[in-house]
Amino acid sequence: MDTLKSFIYDKKAQVVLFSSTAIALYGYDQGMMSLINTNKDYLSTMGIAEEDPQVGVIVSVYYLGCAVGAVIFSYLADQYGRKPTLFGCLATASLGNLIMFVAGLGYTQGALPVMYLGRIVMGLGVGGVDSVVPVYSSELSSDDARGKALAQEFQSNIFGLNMAFAINLIVTVTLGKTNEWAWRIPIILMQVYPLSLVLLFETLPESPRWFIFHDRHDDAGKSLNRILGEDEGKKKLEELSEAAKQESDQKIGYKDMLNPKHPQFHPTVITIMGQVCQALTGYGAVSVYGPQIFELLGYSVRTSEFLTQGNYVSYFFLMTFAWLLVDAVGRRTVLLWGSGALTFCFFLLTLFGGLSMNADSLHLNQMAVAIPGIVSLYIATGAFGIGWLATIWLIPTEIFPTQARAQGTAISVVIWGLANFAVTLLTPILFNNLNYWLFLVFAATNTIAGVWTYLYMPESGGRSFEENQEFFDNAKEKGTWLVGKIKKGEYKQMPYPKKDGQDGESAPLLQRVREQI
Repeated sequence: MDTLKSFIYDKKAQVVLFSSTAIALYGYDQGMMSLINTNKDYLSTMGIAEEDPQVGVIVSVYYLGCAVGAVIFSYLADQYGRKPTLFGCLATASLGNLIMFVAGLGYTQGALPVMYLGRIVMGLGVGGVDSVVPVYSSELSSDDARGKALAQEFQSNIFGLNMAFAINLIVTVTLGKTNEWAWRIPIILMQVYPLSLVLLFETLPESPRWFIFHDRHDDAGKSLNRILGEDEGKKKLEELSEAAKQESDQKIGYKDMLNPKHPQFHPTVITIMGQVCQALTGYGAVSVYGPQIFELLGYSVRTSEFLTQGNYVSYFFLMTFAWLLVDAVGRRTVLLWGSGALTFCFFLLTLFGGLSMNADSLHLNQMAVAIPGIVSLYIATGAFGIGWLATIWLIPTEIFPTQARAQGTAISVVIWGLANFAVTLLTPILFNNLNYWLFLVFAATNTIAGVWTYLYMPESGGRSFEENQEFFDNAKEKGTWLVGKIKKGEYKQMPYPKKDGQDGESAPLLQRVREQI
Protein backbone atom coordinates (compact mmCIF):
# COMPACT_ATOMS: atom_id res chain seq x y z
CA MET A 1 0.00 0.00 0.00
CA ASP A 2 2.84 2.37 0.90
CA THR A 3 4.52 1.54 -2.43
CA LEU A 4 1.33 2.39 -4.34
CA LYS A 5 0.94 5.65 -2.42
CA SER A 6 4.55 6.54 -3.14
CA PHE A 7 4.05 5.85 -6.84
CA ILE A 8 0.94 8.06 -6.99
CA TYR A 9 2.96 11.06 -5.78
CA ASP A 10 6.22 10.24 -7.57
CA LYS A 11 6.04 11.96 -10.97
CA LYS A 12 9.47 10.69 -11.94
CA ALA A 13 8.46 7.05 -11.48
CA GLN A 14 5.29 7.70 -13.50
CA VAL A 15 7.35 9.05 -16.39
CA VAL A 16 9.51 5.91 -16.34
CA LEU A 17 6.42 3.67 -16.37
CA PHE A 18 4.73 5.68 -19.12
CA SER A 19 7.82 5.74 -21.35
CA SER A 20 8.45 2.02 -20.87
CA THR A 21 4.85 1.08 -21.69
CA ALA A 22 4.80 3.36 -24.74
CA ILE A 23 7.98 1.77 -26.14
CA ALA A 24 6.45 -1.69 -25.52
CA LEU A 25 3.79 -0.75 -28.10
CA TYR A 26 6.40 -0.96 -30.87
CA GLY A 27 7.64 -4.36 -29.67
CA TYR A 28 4.11 -5.73 -29.58
CA ASP A 29 3.63 -5.10 -33.30
CA GLN A 30 6.78 -7.04 -34.20
CA GLY A 31 5.71 -10.07 -32.20
CA MET A 32 2.12 -9.77 -33.40
CA MET A 33 2.88 -10.07 -37.12
CA SER A 34 5.28 -13.03 -36.81
CA LEU A 35 2.55 -15.69 -36.66
CA ILE A 36 -0.23 -13.72 -38.34
CA ASN A 37 1.87 -13.93 -41.53
CA THR A 38 1.46 -17.74 -41.57
CA ASN A 39 -2.23 -17.92 -40.55
CA LYS A 40 -4.19 -19.59 -43.36
CA ASP A 41 -7.41 -17.67 -42.71
CA TYR A 42 -5.54 -14.35 -42.67
CA LEU A 43 -3.87 -15.12 -46.01
CA SER A 44 -7.19 -16.26 -47.49
CA THR A 45 -9.04 -13.17 -46.21
CA MET A 46 -6.37 -10.90 -47.70
CA GLY A 47 -6.42 -12.91 -50.94
CA ILE A 48 -2.67 -13.65 -50.96
CA ALA A 49 -0.48 -16.77 -50.89
CA GLU A 50 2.10 -17.47 -48.18
CA GLU A 51 4.96 -16.90 -50.64
CA ASP A 52 3.35 -13.77 -52.11
CA PRO A 53 5.68 -10.73 -51.81
CA GLN A 54 2.68 -8.81 -50.43
CA VAL A 55 3.12 -10.70 -47.13
CA GLY A 56 6.31 -8.71 -46.68
CA VAL A 57 4.79 -5.52 -48.08
CA ILE A 58 1.97 -5.55 -45.49
CA VAL A 59 4.58 -5.83 -42.75
CA SER A 60 6.89 -3.21 -44.23
CA VAL A 61 4.38 -0.40 -45.02
CA TYR A 62 4.03 0.01 -41.26
CA TYR A 63 7.61 1.31 -41.22
CA LEU A 64 6.79 3.88 -43.89
CA GLY A 65 3.95 5.06 -41.66
CA CYS A 66 6.44 5.29 -38.79
CA ALA A 67 8.75 7.47 -40.88
CA VAL A 68 5.97 9.93 -41.76
CA GLY A 69 4.55 9.88 -38.23
CA ALA A 70 7.95 10.73 -36.76
CA VAL A 71 8.14 13.96 -38.80
CA ILE A 72 4.55 14.99 -38.10
CA PHE A 73 4.58 14.32 -34.37
CA SER A 74 8.09 15.68 -33.73
CA TYR A 75 6.92 18.97 -35.26
CA LEU A 76 3.83 18.93 -33.05
CA ALA A 77 6.01 18.07 -30.02
CA ASP A 78 8.07 21.21 -30.60
CA GLN A 79 5.04 23.40 -31.24
CA TYR A 80 2.54 22.18 -28.65
CA GLY A 81 4.59 20.23 -26.10
CA ARG A 82 5.74 16.66 -25.53
CA LYS A 83 2.74 15.62 -23.47
CA PRO A 84 -0.22 16.57 -25.75
CA THR A 85 1.69 15.21 -28.74
CA LEU A 86 2.12 11.85 -27.05
CA PHE A 87 -1.64 11.71 -26.53
CA GLY A 88 -2.10 12.22 -30.27
CA CYS A 89 0.43 9.47 -31.02
CA LEU A 90 -1.44 7.00 -28.81
CA ALA A 91 -4.84 7.90 -30.28
CA THR A 92 -3.50 7.42 -33.83
CA ALA A 93 -1.89 4.06 -33.01
CA SER A 94 -5.13 2.89 -31.40
CA LEU A 95 -7.17 3.92 -34.46
CA GLY A 96 -4.79 2.10 -36.82
CA ASN A 97 -5.04 -1.04 -34.71
CA LEU A 98 -8.86 -0.95 -34.86
CA ILE A 99 -8.74 -0.57 -38.65
CA MET A 100 -6.50 -3.65 -38.85
CA PHE A 101 -8.91 -5.59 -36.64
CA VAL A 102 -11.95 -4.90 -38.86
CA ALA A 103 -10.10 -5.67 -42.12
CA GLY A 104 -12.12 -8.45 -43.73
CA LEU A 105 -14.43 -8.83 -40.72
CA GLY A 106 -17.63 -10.15 -42.33
CA TYR A 107 -16.39 -9.49 -45.86
CA THR A 108 -13.38 -10.35 -48.03
CA GLN A 109 -13.57 -8.04 -51.05
CA GLY A 110 -11.51 -4.98 -50.23
CA ALA A 111 -10.00 -6.48 -47.05
CA LEU A 112 -6.42 -6.04 -48.28
CA PRO A 113 -6.62 -2.22 -48.80
CA VAL A 114 -8.21 -1.87 -45.35
CA MET A 115 -5.34 -3.86 -43.79
CA TYR A 116 -2.81 -1.67 -45.61
CA LEU A 117 -4.58 1.44 -44.30
CA GLY A 118 -4.58 0.11 -40.75
CA ARG A 119 -0.87 -0.74 -40.89
CA ILE A 120 0.01 2.75 -42.17
CA VAL A 121 -2.18 4.60 -39.64
CA MET A 122 -0.81 2.51 -36.77
CA GLY A 123 2.69 3.20 -38.09
CA LEU A 124 1.99 6.94 -37.96
CA GLY A 125 1.16 6.69 -34.26
CA VAL A 126 3.98 4.34 -33.29
CA GLY A 127 6.48 6.44 -35.28
CA GLY A 128 5.35 9.42 -33.24
CA VAL A 129 5.82 7.46 -30.02
CA ASP A 130 9.30 6.37 -31.10
CA SER A 131 10.35 9.94 -31.89
CA VAL A 132 8.80 11.79 -28.94
CA VAL A 133 9.26 9.33 -26.03
CA PRO A 134 13.11 9.24 -26.19
CA VAL A 135 13.21 13.05 -26.22
CA TYR A 136 10.71 13.32 -23.38
CA SER A 137 12.60 10.75 -21.31
CA SER A 138 16.07 12.19 -21.98
CA GLU A 139 14.93 15.72 -21.08
CA LEU A 140 13.99 14.41 -17.64
CA SER A 141 17.18 12.39 -17.10
CA SER A 142 20.70 13.14 -15.88
CA ASP A 143 23.73 12.67 -18.13
CA ASP A 144 24.89 9.62 -16.12
CA ALA A 145 21.49 7.90 -16.17
CA ARG A 146 20.16 8.52 -19.69
CA GLY A 147 21.47 5.24 -21.08
CA LYS A 148 20.08 3.14 -18.27
CA ALA A 149 16.71 4.88 -18.53
CA LEU A 150 16.28 4.28 -22.26
CA ALA A 151 17.67 0.72 -22.11
CA GLN A 152 15.11 -0.13 -19.42
CA GLU A 153 12.39 1.33 -21.60
CA PHE A 154 13.54 -0.76 -24.55
CA GLN A 155 13.56 -3.84 -22.34
CA SER A 156 9.83 -3.14 -22.13
CA ASN A 157 9.87 -3.16 -25.92
CA ILE A 158 10.99 -6.78 -25.74
CA PHE A 159 8.32 -7.47 -23.13
CA GLY A 160 5.75 -6.24 -25.67
CA LEU A 161 7.27 -8.49 -28.33
CA ASN A 162 7.11 -11.48 -25.95
CA MET A 163 3.54 -10.71 -24.95
CA ALA A 164 2.35 -10.49 -28.57
CA PHE A 165 4.12 -13.65 -29.69
CA ALA A 166 2.93 -15.61 -26.62
CA ILE A 167 -0.69 -14.55 -27.23
CA ASN A 168 -0.28 -15.45 -30.90
CA LEU A 169 1.17 -18.83 -30.03
CA ILE A 170 -1.55 -19.66 -27.47
CA VAL A 171 -4.44 -18.81 -29.80
CA THR A 172 -2.73 -20.55 -32.74
CA VAL A 173 -2.21 -23.77 -30.74
CA THR A 174 -5.74 -23.57 -29.29
CA LEU A 175 -7.71 -22.50 -32.36
CA GLY A 176 -5.45 -23.62 -35.21
CA LYS A 177 -3.88 -21.84 -38.18
CA THR A 178 -7.14 -21.83 -40.14
CA ASN A 179 -9.20 -19.99 -37.52
CA GLU A 180 -10.07 -16.33 -38.08
CA TRP A 181 -9.81 -15.37 -34.39
CA ALA A 182 -6.33 -16.86 -34.12
CA TRP A 183 -5.10 -13.70 -35.90
CA ARG A 184 -7.76 -11.16 -34.91
CA ILE A 185 -7.41 -11.66 -31.12
CA PRO A 186 -3.67 -10.76 -31.03
CA ILE A 187 -4.43 -7.61 -33.05
CA ILE A 188 -7.22 -6.25 -30.83
CA LEU A 189 -5.41 -7.07 -27.57
CA MET A 190 -2.80 -4.47 -28.51
CA GLN A 191 -5.37 -1.90 -27.33
CA VAL A 192 -4.28 -2.61 -23.76
CA TYR A 193 -1.22 -0.41 -24.36
CA PRO A 194 -2.76 2.87 -25.59
CA LEU A 195 -5.74 2.54 -23.22
CA SER A 196 -3.58 1.95 -20.13
CA LEU A 197 -1.30 4.82 -21.14
CA VAL A 198 -4.23 7.21 -21.46
CA LEU A 199 -5.26 6.34 -17.88
CA LEU A 200 -1.79 7.37 -16.68
CA PHE A 201 -1.57 10.37 -18.97
CA GLU A 202 -3.08 13.11 -16.78
CA THR A 203 -0.60 12.45 -13.97
CA LEU A 204 2.45 13.18 -16.13
CA PRO A 205 4.43 16.45 -16.02
CA GLU A 206 5.28 18.39 -19.17
CA SER A 207 8.98 18.72 -19.97
CA PRO A 208 10.34 21.78 -18.07
CA ARG A 209 12.95 22.24 -20.80
CA TRP A 210 10.22 22.55 -23.42
CA PHE A 211 8.54 25.25 -21.30
CA ILE A 212 11.85 27.09 -20.85
CA PHE A 213 12.61 27.15 -24.56
CA HIS A 214 9.14 28.54 -25.23
CA ASP A 215 9.67 31.33 -22.65
CA ARG A 216 7.05 29.86 -20.32
CA HIS A 217 9.13 30.13 -17.16
CA ASP A 218 6.16 30.11 -14.77
CA ASP A 219 4.89 26.85 -16.28
CA ALA A 220 8.39 25.41 -16.15
CA GLY A 221 8.58 26.29 -12.47
CA LYS A 222 5.25 24.58 -11.75
CA SER A 223 6.35 21.47 -13.64
CA LEU A 224 9.65 21.34 -11.75
CA ASN A 225 7.84 21.76 -8.44
CA ARG A 226 5.67 18.75 -9.28
CA ILE A 227 8.74 16.69 -10.12
CA LEU A 228 11.29 17.82 -7.54
CA GLY A 229 9.50 19.82 -4.88
CA GLU A 230 9.68 23.56 -4.28
CA ASP A 231 13.27 24.03 -3.13
CA GLU A 232 14.94 21.78 -5.69
CA GLY A 233 12.53 22.96 -8.37
CA LYS A 234 13.51 26.59 -7.90
CA LYS A 235 17.21 25.76 -8.11
CA LYS A 236 16.69 23.65 -11.20
CA LEU A 237 14.67 26.40 -12.89
CA GLU A 238 17.61 28.78 -12.53
CA GLU A 239 19.98 26.21 -14.05
CA LEU A 240 17.70 25.52 -17.03
CA SER A 241 17.17 29.24 -17.63
CA GLU A 242 20.93 29.77 -17.71
CA ALA A 243 21.38 26.84 -20.11
CA ALA A 244 18.72 28.32 -22.40
CA LYS A 245 20.56 31.65 -22.54
CA GLN A 246 23.77 29.90 -23.61
CA GLU A 247 22.07 28.23 -26.58
CA SER A 248 21.25 30.12 -29.74
CA ASP A 249 17.75 31.48 -30.17
CA GLN A 250 17.93 30.66 -33.87
CA LYS A 251 15.41 28.02 -34.89
CA ILE A 252 16.79 24.93 -36.58
CA GLY A 253 14.75 23.25 -39.30
CA TYR A 254 15.12 20.01 -41.26
CA LYS A 255 16.63 21.91 -44.21
CA ASP A 256 19.35 23.27 -41.92
CA MET A 257 20.12 19.82 -40.56
CA LEU A 258 20.57 18.40 -44.07
CA ASN A 259 22.70 21.34 -45.21
CA PRO A 260 26.42 20.30 -45.26
CA LYS A 261 27.41 23.85 -44.24
CA HIS A 262 25.20 23.91 -41.14
CA PRO A 263 26.66 22.98 -37.70
CA GLN A 264 23.92 20.36 -37.20
CA PHE A 265 24.76 18.47 -40.40
CA HIS A 266 27.48 16.41 -38.70
CA PRO A 267 25.27 15.12 -35.84
CA THR A 268 22.50 14.51 -38.38
CA VAL A 269 24.77 12.24 -40.44
CA ILE A 270 25.80 10.43 -37.23
CA THR A 271 22.10 9.87 -36.49
CA ILE A 272 21.29 8.70 -40.03
CA MET A 273 24.20 6.30 -40.23
CA GLY A 274 23.44 4.95 -36.76
CA GLN A 275 20.00 3.82 -37.89
CA VAL A 276 21.34 2.54 -41.24
CA CYS A 277 23.88 0.45 -39.33
CA GLN A 278 21.20 -0.85 -36.98
CA ALA A 279 19.18 -1.99 -40.00
CA LEU A 280 22.32 -3.61 -41.44
CA THR A 281 22.48 -5.88 -38.38
CA GLY A 282 19.50 -7.65 -39.95
CA TYR A 283 17.57 -7.92 -36.73
CA GLY A 284 14.47 -6.13 -37.93
CA ALA A 285 14.03 -9.10 -40.25
CA VAL A 286 14.98 -11.74 -37.70
CA SER A 287 12.42 -10.49 -35.16
CA VAL A 288 9.58 -10.64 -37.70
CA TYR A 289 10.60 -13.83 -39.53
CA GLY A 290 12.02 -15.77 -36.55
CA PRO A 291 9.93 -18.95 -37.01
CA GLN A 292 11.01 -19.29 -40.65
CA ILE A 293 14.69 -19.19 -39.58
CA PHE A 294 14.23 -22.13 -37.22
CA GLU A 295 12.41 -24.01 -40.00
CA LEU A 296 15.49 -23.40 -42.16
CA LEU A 297 17.55 -25.14 -39.47
CA GLY A 298 15.38 -28.22 -39.90
CA TYR A 299 12.68 -27.91 -37.25
CA SER A 300 8.93 -28.42 -37.73
CA VAL A 301 6.59 -25.45 -37.91
CA ARG A 302 5.26 -25.87 -34.35
CA THR A 303 8.69 -26.53 -32.84
CA SER A 304 10.04 -23.46 -34.67
CA GLU A 305 7.30 -21.35 -33.12
CA PHE A 306 8.16 -22.54 -29.60
CA LEU A 307 11.87 -21.98 -30.24
CA THR A 308 11.09 -18.44 -31.39
CA GLN A 309 9.21 -17.79 -28.16
CA GLY A 310 12.19 -19.12 -26.23
CA ASN A 311 14.46 -16.79 -28.18
CA TYR A 312 12.29 -13.80 -27.28
CA VAL A 313 12.23 -14.75 -23.58
CA SER A 314 16.03 -15.03 -23.62
CA TYR A 315 16.13 -11.68 -25.44
CA PHE A 316 14.12 -10.02 -22.66
CA PHE A 317 16.37 -11.23 -19.85
CA LEU A 318 19.61 -10.52 -21.71
CA MET A 319 18.44 -6.92 -22.21
CA THR A 320 19.19 -6.44 -18.50
CA PHE A 321 22.87 -6.29 -19.47
CA ALA A 322 22.08 -3.37 -21.80
CA TRP A 323 21.03 -1.04 -19.00
CA LEU A 324 23.76 -2.36 -16.70
CA LEU A 325 26.50 -1.72 -19.26
CA VAL A 326 25.53 1.27 -21.40
CA ASP A 327 26.26 3.88 -18.70
CA ALA A 328 29.17 1.88 -17.28
CA VAL A 329 31.29 1.15 -20.37
CA GLY A 330 29.77 3.59 -22.87
CA ARG A 331 27.75 3.63 -26.08
CA ARG A 332 30.63 2.87 -28.46
CA THR A 333 31.78 -0.16 -26.48
CA VAL A 334 28.41 -1.92 -26.45
CA LEU A 335 27.86 -1.09 -30.15
CA LEU A 336 31.26 -2.45 -31.19
CA TRP A 337 31.01 -5.62 -29.10
CA GLY A 338 27.48 -6.10 -30.42
CA SER A 339 28.65 -5.85 -34.04
CA GLY A 340 31.51 -8.28 -33.41
CA ALA A 341 29.25 -10.85 -31.75
CA LEU A 342 26.60 -10.54 -34.47
CA THR A 343 29.16 -10.95 -37.26
CA PHE A 344 30.55 -14.11 -35.64
CA CYS A 345 27.09 -15.57 -34.93
CA PHE A 346 25.86 -14.97 -38.49
CA PHE A 347 28.96 -16.68 -39.87
CA LEU A 348 28.11 -19.66 -37.64
CA LEU A 349 24.47 -19.58 -38.78
CA THR A 350 25.63 -19.68 -42.40
CA LEU A 351 27.70 -22.77 -41.59
CA PHE A 352 25.05 -24.55 -39.51
CA GLY A 353 22.23 -23.58 -41.87
CA GLY A 354 24.16 -25.02 -44.81
CA LEU A 355 25.00 -28.22 -42.95
CA SER A 356 21.40 -28.61 -41.81
CA MET A 357 19.97 -28.23 -45.31
CA ASN A 358 22.50 -30.74 -46.67
CA ALA A 359 22.50 -33.08 -43.67
CA ASP A 360 21.19 -36.09 -45.62
CA SER A 361 23.73 -35.90 -48.44
CA LEU A 362 26.54 -35.33 -45.92
CA HIS A 363 25.24 -38.16 -43.67
CA LEU A 364 25.02 -35.84 -40.67
CA ASN A 365 22.68 -35.99 -37.70
CA GLN A 366 20.46 -32.98 -38.34
CA MET A 367 20.07 -32.13 -34.66
CA ALA A 368 23.86 -32.11 -34.23
CA VAL A 369 24.06 -29.03 -36.45
CA ALA A 370 20.62 -27.53 -35.76
CA ILE A 371 21.20 -27.20 -32.01
CA PRO A 372 24.42 -25.14 -32.41
CA GLY A 373 22.39 -23.04 -34.87
CA ILE A 374 19.81 -22.37 -32.15
CA VAL A 375 22.55 -21.35 -29.71
CA SER A 376 24.09 -19.03 -32.32
CA LEU A 377 20.76 -17.33 -33.02
CA TYR A 378 19.99 -16.93 -29.31
CA ILE A 379 23.41 -15.33 -28.71
CA ALA A 380 23.00 -13.09 -31.76
CA THR A 381 19.62 -11.92 -30.47
CA GLY A 382 21.12 -11.06 -27.09
CA ALA A 383 24.08 -9.29 -28.71
CA PHE A 384 21.72 -7.12 -30.74
CA GLY A 385 19.61 -6.27 -27.69
CA ILE A 386 22.60 -5.38 -25.52
CA GLY A 387 24.51 -3.52 -28.22
CA TRP A 388 22.18 -2.03 -30.78
CA LEU A 389 18.52 -2.01 -29.77
CA ALA A 390 18.35 0.94 -27.35
CA THR A 391 21.78 2.53 -27.82
CA ILE A 392 21.18 3.81 -31.31
CA TRP A 393 17.97 5.55 -30.18
CA LEU A 394 19.78 7.11 -27.24
CA ILE A 395 22.56 8.87 -29.16
CA PRO A 396 20.33 11.37 -31.08
CA THR A 397 18.82 12.52 -27.78
CA GLU A 398 22.32 13.40 -26.52
CA ILE A 399 24.12 15.04 -29.45
CA PHE A 400 21.66 17.76 -30.53
CA PRO A 401 20.91 21.09 -28.83
CA THR A 402 17.41 21.57 -27.42
CA GLN A 403 16.18 23.44 -30.53
CA ALA A 404 17.02 20.45 -32.73
CA ARG A 405 16.56 17.49 -30.38
CA ALA A 406 13.01 16.59 -31.46
CA GLN A 407 13.92 16.97 -35.15
CA GLY A 408 17.07 14.89 -34.69
CA THR A 409 15.12 12.08 -33.05
CA ALA A 410 12.48 12.34 -35.78
CA ILE A 411 15.15 11.95 -38.46
CA SER A 412 16.35 8.89 -36.55
CA VAL A 413 12.85 7.37 -36.72
CA VAL A 414 12.46 8.28 -40.41
CA ILE A 415 15.68 6.50 -41.35
CA TRP A 416 14.78 3.58 -39.08
CA GLY A 417 11.40 3.34 -40.81
CA LEU A 418 12.81 3.51 -44.35
CA ALA A 419 15.66 1.09 -43.60
CA ASN A 420 13.39 -1.45 -41.92
CA PHE A 421 10.86 -1.07 -44.74
CA ALA A 422 13.57 -2.14 -47.16
CA VAL A 423 14.89 -4.96 -44.93
CA THR A 424 11.50 -6.49 -44.06
CA LEU A 425 10.36 -6.15 -47.69
CA LEU A 426 13.46 -7.85 -49.09
CA THR A 427 13.97 -10.51 -46.41
CA PRO A 428 11.23 -12.98 -47.52
CA ILE A 429 12.38 -12.57 -51.13
CA LEU A 430 16.04 -13.12 -50.21
CA PHE A 431 15.06 -15.96 -47.90
CA ASN A 432 13.31 -17.79 -50.73
CA ASN A 433 16.29 -17.34 -53.06
CA LEU A 434 19.38 -17.38 -50.84
CA ASN A 435 18.28 -19.67 -48.00
CA TYR A 436 21.11 -19.91 -45.45
CA TRP A 437 23.42 -17.66 -47.55
CA LEU A 438 21.30 -14.76 -46.28
CA PHE A 439 23.13 -15.12 -42.95
CA LEU A 440 26.44 -14.52 -44.72
CA VAL A 441 25.02 -11.28 -46.11
CA PHE A 442 24.11 -10.22 -42.57
CA ALA A 443 27.60 -11.16 -41.33
CA ALA A 444 29.09 -8.83 -43.96
CA THR A 445 26.68 -5.97 -43.20
CA ASN A 446 27.39 -6.26 -39.46
CA THR A 447 31.10 -5.93 -40.22
CA ILE A 448 30.38 -2.73 -42.17
CA ALA A 449 28.30 -1.39 -39.25
CA GLY A 450 31.10 -2.12 -36.77
CA VAL A 451 33.81 -0.45 -38.88
CA TRP A 452 31.73 2.68 -39.42
CA THR A 453 30.93 2.91 -35.70
CA TYR A 454 34.59 2.59 -34.73
CA LEU A 455 35.67 5.34 -37.11
CA TYR A 456 32.91 7.92 -36.79
CA MET A 457 30.62 7.39 -33.78
CA PRO A 458 31.58 9.66 -30.83
CA GLU A 459 31.07 8.50 -27.25
CA SER A 460 28.21 10.63 -25.91
CA GLY A 461 27.79 8.84 -22.58
CA GLY A 462 28.82 10.41 -19.29
CA ARG A 463 28.80 13.89 -20.82
CA SER A 464 26.31 16.72 -20.63
CA PHE A 465 24.42 17.83 -23.71
CA GLU A 466 26.68 20.90 -23.85
CA GLU A 467 29.86 18.80 -23.74
CA ASN A 468 28.63 16.69 -26.63
CA GLN A 469 28.14 19.86 -28.68
CA GLU A 470 31.85 20.58 -28.15
CA PHE A 471 32.79 17.42 -30.04
CA PHE A 472 31.18 18.74 -33.23
CA ASP A 473 32.73 22.18 -32.77
CA ASN A 474 36.16 20.58 -32.43
CA ALA A 475 35.54 18.32 -35.42
CA LYS A 476 34.77 21.39 -37.54
CA GLU A 477 37.92 23.14 -36.36
CA LYS A 478 40.03 20.04 -36.99
CA GLY A 479 38.49 19.42 -40.41
CA THR A 480 37.82 15.72 -39.81
CA TRP A 481 34.99 13.47 -38.60
CA LEU A 482 37.30 10.68 -37.46
CA VAL A 483 36.73 10.29 -33.71
CA GLY A 484 40.33 9.24 -33.07
CA LYS A 485 41.70 12.52 -34.45
CA ILE A 486 39.51 14.87 -32.39
CA LYS A 487 40.88 16.03 -29.01
CA LYS A 488 43.44 13.20 -29.04
CA GLY A 489 40.72 10.58 -29.20
CA GLU A 490 38.98 11.69 -25.99
CA TYR A 491 35.57 10.90 -27.49
CA LYS A 492 36.47 7.26 -28.12
CA GLN A 493 35.51 6.49 -24.52
CA MET A 494 33.47 7.82 -21.60
CA PRO A 495 35.15 10.39 -19.34
CA TYR A 496 36.48 8.85 -16.13
CA PRO A 497 36.13 9.86 -13.39
CA LYS A 498 32.82 11.69 -13.76
CA LYS A 499 33.19 15.43 -13.36
CA ASP A 500 31.53 17.06 -10.36
CA GLY A 501 29.66 20.31 -10.30
CA GLN A 502 28.25 20.13 -13.81
CA ASP A 503 25.24 22.29 -14.37
CA GLY A 504 23.05 23.34 -17.26
CA GLU A 505 21.31 20.41 -18.91
CA SER A 506 23.52 17.84 -17.21
CA ALA A 507 21.86 18.29 -13.81
CA PRO A 508 19.67 15.36 -12.72
CA LEU A 509 15.91 15.27 -12.83
CA LEU A 510 15.30 11.54 -12.66
CA GLN A 511 18.57 10.47 -11.06
CA ARG A 512 17.16 9.27 -7.75
CA VAL A 513 14.44 7.14 -9.29
CA ARG A 514 16.98 5.56 -11.68
CA GLU A 515 19.20 4.69 -8.72
CA GLN A 516 16.25 3.08 -6.94
CA ILE A 517 15.42 1.05 -10.03
